[in-house]
Amino acid sequence: SVNHQDAELATTISYNLAEGATAGDIAKTLSLSVKTVSTYRTRLMEKMNLSSNSDLTYYALKNKLID
Repeated sequence: SVNHQDAELATTISYNLAEGATAGDIAKTLSLSVKTVSTYRTRLMEKMNLSSNSDLTYYALKNKLID
């Protein structure tokens, strides 16, 4: 379903951001526009009440989502 694909994409983008990838890197890898990746990033940050990629990385490390 579209919602499942959307959730998977959001997860993939958030994981890559937490790993330190730029929106441009992620867009190239996933064949998306930078604007699409940036939109996902913005929505994710708002939902999680985070203000930077560093906050996202810290959250991911703290919750053992990345090494």
